[in-house]
Amino acid sequence: MSSPASILIVEDTGSIAIVFQKWLKSIGLASEIVGTGQEGIDQIDTGNYKVVLLDLDLPDMNGLEILSRYETIDVDVTFVVITASGSIKVAVDAMRMGAYDFIIKPAAEERLLTTVRNALERESLQTAVKAIKKTTAKKGKFGFVGSSLVMNAVYRSIEAIAQSSASVFITGESGTGKEVCAQAIHDASQRAGYPFVPLNCAAIPKDLIESEIFGHVSGAFTGATSDRKGAAATANGGTLFLDEICEMDLNLQAKLLRFLQTGMIQKVGSDKSVKVDVRIVCATNRDPVVEVEEGNFREDLFYRLHVVPLHLPPLREREADVVEIAESFLKQISEEEGKSFSGFDEGAQTALLNHPWPGNVRELQNVVRNAVVLNDAEIVSADMLSIGNVPVGFKKSVAGSLSADPKGTMISVDLDQPFDQIEREIIETAIRHCGNSIPKASKMLDISPSTIYRKKEGWE
Repeated sequence: MSSPASILIVEDTGSIAIVFQKWLKSIGLASEIVGTGQEGIDQIDTGNYKVVLLDLDLPDMNGLEILSRYETIDVDVTFVVITASGSIKVAVDAMRMGAYDFIIKPAAEERLLTTVRNALERESLQTAVKAIKKTTAKKGKFGFVGSSLVMNAVYRSIEAIAQSSASVFITGESGTGKEVCAQAIHDASQRAGYPFVPLNCAAIPKDLIESEIFGHVSGAFTGATSDRKGAAATANGGTLFLDEICEMDLNLQAKLLRFLQTGMIQKVGSDKSVKVDVRIVCATNRDPVVEVEEGNFREDLFYRLHVVPLHLPPLREREADVVEIAESFLKQISEEEGKSFSGFDEGAQTALLNHPWPGNVRELQNVVRNAVVLNDAEIVSADMLSIGNVPVGFKKSVAGSLSADPKGTMISVDLDQPFDQIEREIIETAIRHCGNSIPKASKMLDISPSTIYRKKEGWE
């Protein structure tokens, strides 16, 4: 079976095209011949060719038109133009449009073959470079961003853990991505086709968490007006992720242990047990060993869950990952906010690297969002960053308020509320001070009027 053609000859003079094809065959290169520009375009669009020998004088169009077509289209092909004209201008125009080289008719065999060999080598190198760029463009894995040594170790652990059915105990500070990690383990496992059910043990009242995990029957307690399927049954065949497991009440810990030992669940208010098949992945931002020692977590449950431990490093231990993550957030948030930010300057990068990030990735995300929302530029500078959740130019008072004095005006905001609310109060206060003039308020806050209008529309 012959190898597929890697060279396309676009030449309307049949005798010349056949000679070229014979020369190429002598060095083991297969080629195909077409006689018009449109046929050439149709063949190039198939993406099967590495090099195109393109005659500029074709019956239906000029070869420069073909070069112009692919000047802005990313195609994995190298063009070598062939012309009977010795005009330097034509050759220069062709090179400007992306041609690799040109040959003047009548072509010498050695000249043509050398040019084709060089073009093939160039195409091979370009393909390799694109592959490397594609690999490194996503500097992370499993939903994480970052290529530090510690994170590469985490990626390898996830790959290995995913192949097992053992319980996993993830530890790490708040904001390090424990749920992202749990989801990654599930997605890379043989259970990926079944549900991944997350449950935050700290967010559910202790008198309701048993029902959330195991379900309940109608009338089991006040408010139980119908049967409810719990998280364990919902995750049957898949993964049950118990976040902040150390917040679980001790009485429920005993029931969870029994479930892990038997694989049987019993709904609240029911005397029937049902078999389910789930993998348990749990997580905590505390030290589970300390929790066991202090009597807050059952030792037998700890050893039942702590089969495969996995620790996620805090952001301050992830080397230069902070800049990679910030750039990823910047791209995402800029698109959401309709901004044109493309990166961080050297000062901003230094500020990002020097901050300890006690809030980890969540804190970094808030800092980037703050910079995007309150500024309009292409590059983020250090003075745009609100490191520590206190924007540059503002100060936190003893009473826990945020105050500023732009142009002699004082704005005070209670910090003990969500960032979105803080942002709204600052903008609305500025608008009132400026006599309800959004353009004036935008100048005071150094943000664009369109940003304020978009924010107001969202609030309304």
